[in-house]
Amino acid sequence: MEGTLGLHHVTCLAGDPQENLDFYLGVLGLRLVKRSVNQDDPATYHLFYADRQGTPGTALTFFPYPHLPPHRLGVGQAVEVALAVPPESLGYWEARLARYGRPLERGERFGLPALLFPDPHGLPLAFTAAEGPGLPWEESPVPPEHQVRGLLGARILEREVEATLAFLQGVLGYRQRQVGDGAGWILEQEGSFLEVRALPGGRRGTLGVGGVHHLAFRVRDEAHALALREAALAWGLRPTPLIDRFWFRSVYFREPGGVLLELATEGPGFAVDEDPEALGERLVLPPWLEGQRPAIEAALPPVRLPGKEG
Repeated sequence: MEGTLGLHHVTCLAGDPQENLDFYLGVLGLRLVKRSVNQDDPATYHLFYADRQGTPGTALTFFPYPHLPPHRLGVGQAVEVALAVPPESLGYWEARLARYGRPLERGERFGLPALLFPDPHGLPLAFTAAEGPGLPWEESPVPPEHQVRGLLGARILEREVEATLAFLQGVLGYRQRQVGDGAGWILEQEGSFLEVRALPGGRRGTLGVGGVHHLAFRVRDEAHALALREAALAWGLRPTPLIDRFWFRSVYFREPGGVLLELATEGPGFAVDEDPEALGERLVLPPWLEGQRPAIEAALPPVRLPGKEG
């Protein structure tokens, strides 16, 4: 059975949506490729940041919930997102992030040099020196040679790692190598990484602002998603049916340690309902929510794109 094709996107919880936009567009220079709503809670935005065209494997997405308490770190969660930046760009990013007041720490992720810092709402990020699939965006405030190149990986905390490691390898198709300190394992697939760290006796985390909601993995098409869904069922997990998210089709389930995962198809993609040159400039809704547009728009706080009106 074919495993997944690496990460598709990672979805997190943010606070104020305007602060989120100002940071990810204005500071990190990502492109807003879709301005929509949480399809399970349409009174909340769903903001998708990615490369120039929303290439699968480059999207970091957010549900803004300003009223929620901060994320409480613990086991059964993804707790950090690593983004790939060109290896020669770490110095540029160190200076740029310092200029914007981000507390910075030099470190290492997946055996590669990294800059570690939180976003304005507390989400731990790791800018890691690596190549990625992302395409530069000409309108970014960051020069093309220094722009983020997409998702590189994520860190997971587990009370017990054995079943999680077996599932990630046996079903999703990741390959394993142990970290030197013996407390964690690095898994690799299709240019993306997962670090699974053991925290025996650790308390379970509570999702809030600054936390990772779920990790989404790429699958080719619906048939690929359904085959992996059957494998998850055979493991005794409880995957959802295939869900139409309009820009992709998805299956959701919790892996043996409790982290919420998604299988997301590569297509049809973010340009199926917008001009590729105008992605993210207006609120777009899947067809089944269009009839609720007046109520949805009235419930959402107004936001503007940095450097643009409205």
